[in-house]
Amino acid sequence: MMRVLSVASECAPLVKTGGLADVAGALPGALAGQGVDMRVLLPGYKPVMAALDAPIELTRVDDLFGASAQVLAQTAKGVPVLVLDAPHLYERDHGIYLDGNGQDWADNPQRFAALSLVAARIARDGLGDWRPDVVHGHDWQAGFAPYYLHKLRVGVPSVMTIHNIAFAGHADPGMMGELLLDPADYTPEGFEFWGRVSSLKAGLNYCDKITTVSPTYARELTTDTFGMGFEGLIRARQDDLTGILNGIDLAVWDPANDTVAPHYKSLKGKEKAKKALRAKMGLPDADGPLAVVVSRLTEQKGLDLTLDGLEPFLSDGGQIALLGSGASELERAWEFAAARHDGLAVRIGYDEDLAHLLIAGGDAVLVPSRFEPCGLTQLYGLRYGTIPVVANTGGLADTVIDANDAAVKVGVCTGIMHTAGRGDATAHAMKRLLDLYADRDTWSKMVKNAMRHPVGWDSSAAEYAALYRSLI
Repeated sequence: MMRVLSVASECAPLVKTGGLADVAGALPGALAGQGVDMRVLLPGYKPVMAALDAPIELTRVDDLFGASAQVLAQTAKGVPVLVLDAPHLYERDHGIYLDGNGQDWADNPQRFAALSLVAARIARDGLGDWRPDVVHGHDWQAGFAPYYLHKLRVGVPSVMTIHNIAFAGHADPGMMGELLLDPADYTPEGFEFWGRVSSLKAGLNYCDKITTVSPTYARELTTDTFGMGFEGLIRARQDDLTGILNGIDLAVWDPANDTVAPHYKSLKGKEKAKKALRAKMGLPDADGPLAVVVSRLTEQKGLDLTLDGLEPFLSDGGQIALLGSGASELERAWEFAAARHDGLAVRIGYDEDLAHLLIAGGDAVLVPSRFEPCGLTQLYGLRYGTIPVVANTGGLADTVIDANDAAVKVGVCTGIMHTAGRGDATAHAMKRLLDLYADRDTWSKMVKNAMRHPVGWDSSAAEYAALYRSLI
């Protein structure tokens, strides 16, 4: 059996801030059927340590950026994890990346360099009789792992996955010595990025293969519009780049057996879930479609653009229920709009149970992102027959079939797609949603198509396994 060490800063269901955690948590189970023994190296944050009940200590690190640490092993909540227990780095209140003021922890470079360094040492020394054949790093937090593998002369190949290239993992050049970085590698071919140290730059330059989370996003990353300054590097390594679409956990997101939303094995259950959702959110009954939003409220996610089409959509009988948090000005804008419209309900924050109810009870889910590497929300929507209304970008373009005239005529559409980054396009898509929902035959066909669309991990897991095998 092939052994893979996955290096991630978060992993569902133990700790999660976004889609990276869902992927890191789902891959070990998905890959087991492909003959891959994957274990996830994860920082020992407070919620992670609380989830361990009988961990086994595998190794100790005497001095890891200021104090000793240990690596613990356990299958926690169904995920085989290796936990880097380093209280001086990870035992903190507030967020895993941000302090109580919403700012990056000042020692984030050390915190995630430590994760990468321990990954490289595990690859070099093994843990008992387990030694990885491949190291798979996720985003900037694991970016130094391929670099440390190179400097330690460890003959284990590495893969880097870009979940969101907008985050480069910056550090001041004066920290090179502390981070065990060779100043000779402070070059564009090493880890220098616009006058700063970048752990993502290190990972992309020193890894053997690069993946990202959808084929369209892989192509977008080679452009000035989406490459965020890395486009030259990505173009130079196009032969090593693969876009592998994310999947979702079909056991967690299962409309027939959802433990939170009302169970439904037929479309009749959608009406029951919608009724429960309206009651939960304080929305009145209505004849138009109930659109839902489950999202971070950031510029990337485009929820400011949705506000442009709000008035006509609600005036024509539509409703919106939103769950999200993020930029304070967007939170205030949505709360202000909700105070003025009976058909709009807003909850600021995140609630996993409510997220399930929103996806189950909504008629449509709005994902108007300016850019979206993959997106999981639209996959949840497809699974539950909640029609995705999405921007034509990244993984959204790879997973939704637009209800244009041709697709409607042949009965293959699964959603509504619009131009990314434009408020008028978002407003027009919401008008199309109203019209399509009123055409009950077409809408029913779209819902059935959506629920048949494959959204699991089978195909993608096979692609990852093939990529690992190509390296060893």
